[in-house]
Amino acid sequence: MISFDNTEIAFAGKSDKDLQWSYRLFKMIGKPWLVKFGDTAQKVAFAIHLPIKGMIKKTIFKQFCGGESINDCDTKISQLGQFNIGTILDYSVEGKESDEDLDHTRDEIIATIHKSRDNNDIPFAVFKPTGICKTDLLAKANKGEDKLSEADKKAYEVVMDRVDAICSAAHEANVPVFIDAEDTWFQDAIDRMADVMMAKYNKEKAIVYNTLQMYRHDRLAFLKESHLKAQETGYILGIKLVRGAYMEKEREKAAEEGYPSPIQPNKEATDTDYNTALAYMCEHVDQIWFCAGTHNERSSQILTELMEEYKIKKGDTRVYFAQLLGMSDHISFNLAHEGYNVAKYVPYGPVKEVMPYLMRRAQENTSVAGQVGRELGLIIKEKERRKNKK
Repeated sequence: MISFDNTEIAFAGKSDKDLQWSYRLFKMIGKPWLVKFGDTAQKVAFAIHLPIKGMIKKTIFKQFCGGESINDCDTKISQLGQFNIGTILDYSVEGKESDEDLDHTRDEIIATIHKSRDNNDIPFAVFKPTGICKTDLLAKANKGEDKLSEADKKAYEVVMDRVDAICSAAHEANVPVFIDAEDTWFQDAIDRMADVMMAKYNKEKAIVYNTLQMYRHDRLAFLKESHLKAQETGYILGIKLVRGAYMEKEREKAAEEGYPSPIQPNKEATDTDYNTALAYMCEHVDQIWFCAGTHNERSSQILTELMEEYKIKKGDTRVYFAQLLGMSDHISFNLAHEGYNVAKYVPYGPVKEVMPYLMRRAQENTSVAGQVGRELGLIIKEKERRKNKK
């Protein structure tokens, strides 16, 4: 049985100085009021042009991001690669609305695909649909493309051309690409988008992966429906499985607009569906290739046990584990050390542009019960181990 307690392996990629930085950062993240204040303060500081970019780059940006450009990420890609951990380059610029910006994001994602084609340490590419589509248009399309005006239909055709350009580049380069999940008021459109692309490009292997957020109570059934559709249509289903990132926002919107919440009643229900989905995909691994994106130790352990039960080899590329850069190194590094396929999401982009992503990561850490405590406890344990070794 794999253990995630070996801190020597978990922090092998960190110098004493890096470890100390991580310790200080997680101490700060452990204070919700400070995270909230920091979010407001950085917005004000950027608005009035205070010179805070350097400070951010040396702290939270350094922990959770690979750099400001693709090439800036080379050092991080190489560092992770030394420990048999792959990199998923995630262009994390959000909230753009002009066609010029949306086209630029498409081109940037295709550039990450080409980078992956030329580098074995980059096993996947990824994109967010709201990075290449105006949010109001995607929300309209979510209600049904037949309900779009003629102008909206033309605009949405351009969006689908962007999606197809990305997936076509991925197919040509033989690089799998994740389509990230988003809020429920976008997700039906994204699911349809993913279905079209999988049917087109997943005939022989999984190139396009849809993302399922298991904090939604309908996603386990959706997984099984997607599997059936893939079988009937004749393609390999690609799935990235996560717990989810928009829970509070989803509950608030459901309450405000008076519709039933799409979110599970509690964490236990989410965990149960997540682990049930892992078992289902292992059982059907010939037809479902998947990546388990999780910071949950129990789910990671369960997947290793399921792989053994279903005789799936550790290095079988149909099954991957993934975590975010700067978080849960004890899971990533120990899994990779044991020979499993592991990748880290490595966000990048201009500091100011990726701040919304960074603040979500900080807030996510404060909201997940025990997350910061576990990270800090392991860092302290490794600091003590190194101190006693000297």
